[in-house]
Amino acid sequence: MNLDAIICFISAVIYHNTLDAGFVYDDSRAILSNPDVHGSTPWKGVWTNDFWGTPLTSSGSHGSYRPLCVLSFRATYWACGFKPWGYHALNILLHSLATGLVLKVGRRLLPCRGANAAGMLFAVHPIHSEAVAGIVGRADLLACVFFLLSFLAYLKHVQFRDARAVSATPRTQKPSQNFKKRHYFTALCRDLLPTTRRKCLLLSRSSDLSSWEPHCDSWLAWGFLLASILLAALAMLSKETGITVLALCAVFELSRLRTWPPSLLSRRSVSLISLGAAVLVLVCLRLHVMGMRPPSFASCDNPTARTSSWLVRLLTFLYLPAFNFKLLLWPQWLSYDWSMEAIPRVSSIFDPRNLITIAVYTLLFRCLKLGSTFKNKSLLMCLAFLIIPFLPATNLFFYVGFVVAERVLYIPSVGFCFLVGLGYHLLLKKADFKLIRLCFVMMLVVLGARTHHRNRDWTDEESLYRSGIPINPPKSWGNLGSVLSSQGRMEEAEYAFRKALEFRPNMADVHYNLGILQQGKGQYNEAIVSYQMAIKFRPSLALAHLNLGQLLASRGRCEEAEAVLRRCSQLDGAGLKDQRTHYNTRISALVHLGRMLSDRGHHSRAVDVYREAVHSMPEHYQPQTLYNLLGEELGKMGNHEEAERWFKAALDASPDHVPAHLTYGKLLAKNRTRAMEAELWFKKAQQLAPSDPAVYTHFGDFLGGLERHVEAAKVLLRGAEMVSASQQLPLVSAAATALRQAGRLSHAESIYRRALALNPKDATSHSNLGAILHLNGKYPEAAEAYREALRLHPNDATTLSNLRKLRSLMNNPVT
Repeated sequence: MNLDAIICFISAVIYHNTLDAGFVYDDSRAILSNPDVHGSTPWKGVWTNDFWGTPLTSSGSHGSYRPLCVLSFRATYWACGFKPWGYHALNILLHSLATGLVLKVGRRLLPCRGANAAGMLFAVHPIHSEAVAGIVGRADLLACVFFLLSFLAYLKHVQFRDARAVSATPRTQKPSQNFKKRHYFTALCRDLLPTTRRKCLLLSRSSDLSSWEPHCDSWLAWGFLLASILLAALAMLSKETGITVLALCAVFELSRLRTWPPSLLSRRSVSLISLGAAVLVLVCLRLHVMGMRPPSFASCDNPTARTSSWLVRLLTFLYLPAFNFKLLLWPQWLSYDWSMEAIPRVSSIFDPRNLITIAVYTLLFRCLKLGSTFKNKSLLMCLAFLIIPFLPATNLFFYVGFVVAERVLYIPSVGFCFLVGLGYHLLLKKADFKLIRLCFVMMLVVLGARTHHRNRDWTDEESLYRSGIPINPPKSWGNLGSVLSSQGRMEEAEYAFRKALEFRPNMADVHYNLGILQQGKGQYNEAIVSYQMAIKFRPSLALAHLNLGQLLASRGRCEEAEAVLRRCSQLDGAGLKDQRTHYNTRISALVHLGRMLSDRGHHSRAVDVYREAVHSMPEHYQPQTLYNLLGEELGKMGNHEEAERWFKAALDASPDHVPAHLTYGKLLAKNRTRAMEAELWFKKAQQLAPSDPAVYTHFGDFLGGLERHVEAAKVLLRGAEMVSASQQLPLVSAAATALRQAGRLSHAESIYRRALALNPKDATSHSNLGAILHLNGKYPEAAEAYREALRLHPNDATTLSNLRKLRSLMNNPVT
C-alpha cells in the first residue's frame, strides 16, 4: 500500500465514529423535511428550488442553490431511505477522495515532502468535523472535490498547451531527438483514456511526428480547459464558492507571467479570456435561475450586517477573517453555530482585537509580496488557495447569512495545509530532521485526537447542543430545551428554555416552545403568556398564533380565540424561511376557527370559514380534512347534495382518509334507500383503520339505527378487542346498550359489568349497570349501583330519577 492510500485510509478511519450518528441540526430541514430529497417533488424541482426545497422565486428562499448536493441526498435516500449511516458513509468517502486530490494537487505545487505533510494535515484537521460529521456538509465536500479536479484539469491544459508550443518551435530533426520526443509523448499520454492513448501511440510510432502535434496536443489542451470549466460549474452547483476555482486558475496563469515567451503569449491570453468568459457565463446563469434578489437571512444569523454603523461593520468584518485563521491555526473551541453575538462586534477602534486584525493582514501582505518575488510560485499559490475560496464568505463584498461557519473553511483549509506543508519542507532543510518530523507527527496525533473527540459531539442533537453552550449559550440552550422536551424530560427542558431567555429574552422560538411545554403540564395561564411573548417578538410566527387561539378556545375565551385565529389566517409570509409550514398553519387556523364556530352552533359561519380556507390553501396543502369538514358542515345544514360532492372530493384527494369514509357513510345512512352503500363505506373504514375506536363506534351506531342491534353489539365488541384497554370503555358500554335494545338483557348485564371493570370509578358505568339490574329485577343490587353512581357524580338527574322509580317499585311491589 503506497503512502497516498495510507493517508486516505487514515482520513476515513478518523471519522469512523460518525457512522452511528443521527440526523442533527440542519440535517432535519435539508433532508428529513425536504420534498426534493424524499421524492415528493419531481426531479426538475431540484433545479428550481434552493438547498432547503423552497422555490428560488419565493420570497422566503434562502438563495442557496446547490442542486448537485440535493441530488446526492436524493440518491442516498433512494439507496437507504432515512438511515443516517448511508449519508455519513458517503461523506466519509468524499473526504477521503478530497484528501487524495489534495495530495495530487500538492505534488504539482510543492516539493514531495511538503505535499505529503499537507495531505496528512488535511486528513486529520478538526476544522473539517462539521463538514464531514454533519450531513449537510456534503455541499462543501462535493464542491471541494470538483474544485480540485477543475484545478488539476487546468494544470493538464497548461501542460499540453505549452508542450505543443515548444514542439512547434523549428529545430533540426535527429534520431536521438526523435527518440526523446517519443519518450516525452508517451509520458504525456500516461493519464489519458486507453482509446486516446492507443491512438496517440500509433501516431508516435510513425516517422512523421509532426502529424500528432497539431492534432493530439491541441485537442487535449483545449479539451482539458473545457473539462476544467465544466468541473468548475459542477463545483458551483454543489456550493456557491466552487466557482472561485476559475479565479484560482487565473492566478496560477498570471503567477507565471514573467516566464511567458512570445510564442506562448497568445495561447495564454486565450486561456485567461476563456476563464473570464466562463466566470461571466456561470454567474449570469446562476443569477438567471435565482433572480437578482440577494439572499435573505434573519438578523440573529448575521447581526453585524444589520448594524447601522458603517465603522462597526467594517471593523467586525475585517476581524472575522483573522478569527477564521485562528480557528485553522488553533482549533480548540469549535461550535455548530456562531450566530447571536457568539463573536461580539468590534464597535470601537480601541478594541484590542483590532491589533489581531492588523497583525494578520500585515503578515498576509508580506507573504503575498514575498511569494510574488520568488521565482518559485509555491508560496503565492498556497496563499491563493487559502484566500480566494474564502472571499465570498468574508461579508466584505456582499452580506451572507453567517458570521463564521466552520464548514465554509473546508476548501480554504487546503491552502492552509499547503502553507504548513511548505513550511515543513523548508524547516527540514534548515533544522534537525528527526526533531522536526517528531514534532510534526505529534501535532498530527493531537489534531487527530481532537477531531475524533469533536466527531462525538455530532452523534446526536443533545451532545451537539451541549457542546455549543460555551460558545453560543442562548441558541444552544434553546435548541437543547427542544430536544429534552421531545424526550419527555420536561423539568430539564424548562430549565434549558429559561437559561436561553436569560441570555437573550427576545427569542420568539424559545417562548413558543416554552408555551408548548407549559400547556402540556397544565399551566395554561403561563402558556398563554409565553405564546403572547413569542408573538410580541415575532409577529409573523403563525404557530404561536394557532396554539394561542386553540388554548384560548379550550379555556372558554372564544371571542379572543376567534380574533387570534382570524389574525393568524391573515399573516403575511413574505421573507420567511419555512413558508410551507407558515401557509399550512394559516389554513389550520381557519380549520380550527370553523370547528369552534360549528361547536357553538354557527354552522353558516363555519361553512364560510371553510370555503375561505379552500380558496386560499397553497398547492402543497393536503386538502382531504378540509373537504371532509366542509361536507360535514353542509350536511348539518341539510345541503346533502353539495355535502356529498365535498366528501367525494376528500376521497379523491386521499382514498385512505378514514374520517371521510365515516362522514360519507353517515350522510348516506340518512337515506334509507342508500343504506347498503353506506354500509360499504363503514366497512372500508374498518379495513383502513382496524384499531380506530371511532370506526367501530360509528359503524355500530349505523347498525343500531337500522335496528340491527345484535350486529351492532358484535361490531362494537370486536372493536373493543382491537384497541387498547384505555379505549375500550365507550365501545363496551355501547355494545351493552345495543344488547339491551335487542332484548338480550342477561347478556347486556354481563357486558355492563365488563364495562364497569374497565373503570370502577366511572359514574356512568355504575348508573348503566344499575339500570340493567333494575330491568332484570335485581333491585337491591340496582339500588347499590345507583348509590355508588351518585357518590361519584352527585345530583345526576338520570340516576336520581331511576333511583326514585326503583324505590317506588321496591316499596310497592307488583303482585
